[in-house]
Amino acid sequence: MSKYILFDTETTGAAVEDRIIQIGGMIINSKTDIEVHDELCSAPLEIKIEAMEVHNITPDLLVGKPPFIQTTFYGKLQELNNPSNYLIAHNINFDLDMLKKEGFINQFTLIDTLRCAKHLYPELPYHRLQYIRYALELYKTEQKEADDLNIVIKAHDAIGDVLVMKLFLRQLVVRCNEIYPDFNTMEKLAELTTTPVFIKTFRFGKYKGQDVLDVARSDIGYLQWMRSNMTDLDEDMRYTLDKAIGQPN
Repeated sequence: MSKYILFDTETTGAAVEDRIIQIGGMIINSKTDIEVHDELCSAPLEIKIEAMEVHNITPDLLVGKPPFIQTTFYGKLQELNNPSNYLIAHNINFDLDMLKKEGFINQFTLIDTLRCAKHLYPELPYHRLQYIRYALELYKTEQKEADDLNIVIKAHDAIGDVLVMKLFLRQLVVRCNEIYPDFNTMEKLAELTTTPVFIKTFRFGKYKGQDVLDVARSDIGYLQWMRSNMTDLDEDMRYTLDKAIGQPN
């Protein structure tokens, strides 16, 4: 039987050199068998002030803590690391990159709840986890869930975000069943994770709020400039621009 590992990291920062200092995780074996992991860990570099500002983890909290690879959760990851199990996170590429810095080589089937949210809730203007928490009213049931799992809810905390992710995953499963009733739900979510999203409306820049295809018809040169010059575009935006530039009329 497949196991579902939901996780989130807090880190020393968001740059290439940064590392994990907190891991929050749930290993779901069944509806009634859920392991909760909430562990601080030491890192080989200092925490950036900008990171402390977000997650409130200060150096004194990490004194005496083991490195990430010695945490209980990392041992579980290694033990369960095979394609029959699912590794789940919101914007999973960021967290997976952090795991790779610790020497982790992924064999799990991946589900990115951010990418799935973009596919299954295209009507939402934003797909950040905390935005979804309020937009879908997950906050109304999270305290009961937290009490059941003996979790203390804190803002910008790894295990707190995993709790919200668990509630959201439940919603994703329902929505996926509604839209794709003939497919295995988890397999479909994994497929959506690897499928780029066409972004209908610009969220930034000169044409913020306008339809991408309308802009392609009126100013395709701007889209071509974006594609050639903006090197920090995510996969969905690159996909959107390529599609729009290829079909401007």
